[in-house]
Amino acid sequence: MSAPLVILATGGTGGHVFPAEALAGELAARGYRLALVTDHRGDAFSGILGDLETHRIRAGGIAGKKVIDIIHSGSELAIGLFQARALLRRLVPQLVIGFGGYASVPTMLAAGLGGYAAAIHEQNAVLGRANRMLASRVKKIATCFDNVAGVPEGMDTKVVCTGMPVRPAVIACRDTPYPELDDDSPLHLLVFGGSQGARVLSDVVPHAVGRLGGHLKQRLRITQQCRSEDLDSIRDEYANAGVAAELGIFFDDLPKRIGASHLVIGRSGASTVAELTTIGRPAILIPYPSATDDHQSGNAHAIDEAGGGWLINEAAFTPNALAKRLDSLFGLPAVLQRSAANARAAGRPEAAINLANLVSGIILNDTNDNGATSERAAE
Repeated sequence: MSAPLVILATGGTGGHVFPAEALAGELAARGYRLALVTDHRGDAFSGILGDLETHRIRAGGIAGKKVIDIIHSGSELAIGLFQARALLRRLVPQLVIGFGGYASVPTMLAAGLGGYAAAIHEQNAVLGRANRMLASRVKKIATCFDNVAGVPEGMDTKVVCTGMPVRPAVIACRDTPYPELDDDSPLHLLVFGGSQGARVLSDVVPHAVGRLGGHLKQRLRITQQCRSEDLDSIRDEYANAGVAAELGIFFDDLPKRIGASHLVIGRSGASTVAELTTIGRPAILIPYPSATDDHQSGNAHAIDEAGGGWLINEAAFTPNALAKRLDSLFGLPAVLQRSAANARAAGRPEAAINLANLVSGIILNDTNDNGATSERAAE
């Protein structure tokens, strides 16, 4: 008997891709067969996802679009649904799992219509629109937070908190001790903006650092992810302030840099929050205000309430406000150390294992409960 086939349905953004990648690694290690269904962005996948049997279907998002664009997206979704139904009939998966985003919708709808066992994974503290639409059609809703807003009425019994799977490179840094911190030690500050870019960080952080006292400036060691067009101006600002700074457009060793930091400043996307809590580092989080359903605020609130960081809304994220916060935090090393411990306690390094266990459990218990004839049963 061949190994069970699991189909992963995901789009191209990091918040959707990272958990799919981590689950794929765990399921592959258990001997499952895997296939990936995505849209045109699948060409950019690397690692284990890049090695999977990959199928691309049409999809289209509707959030925030004009009427004419919604009509076009609707036709794209209809074509994608037709493609996905044909694909599932051919592959006959034992389970289909979606990771949110419009790219997953046609495949997950096809799974529901065809009677295939299905689950969804929600990365944020607010259930995304795609996942809200799909919630009634799946057996389980895996979440990353204990409390998730937006779960449709009557769907609570499907919710299982598995956590947010992260890359092995992140888990490898979990046991990195919090860097020693006394009145004269270097202060390592990491600044990065995630997939939504770092413009507000480029605009605010250097000006805030320039307002700090001389002793703090001498101690600061800043690592900052910047947009390419901001590199020269930010480098000049830190040089004029007499602050040591390493700048880059992208850091491929970000988990190690998080582990070496006393404090992080960044957005509050799902992947960022999961990496911070897995490694255990305190952070000042500035939610991206244009995120759908303001889900980044929900993520940041969860960390703030756990004592692992501080939420500052973008409207209040000014150079003066940040300078005061940095001056206060760097003067209270015990607060930073406690916040690091709280952040680590909120992490779920076993999330990929939990999610794989959920998938395995659904497959084992899938007995076609209502006895109705499905496309899968008809194969």
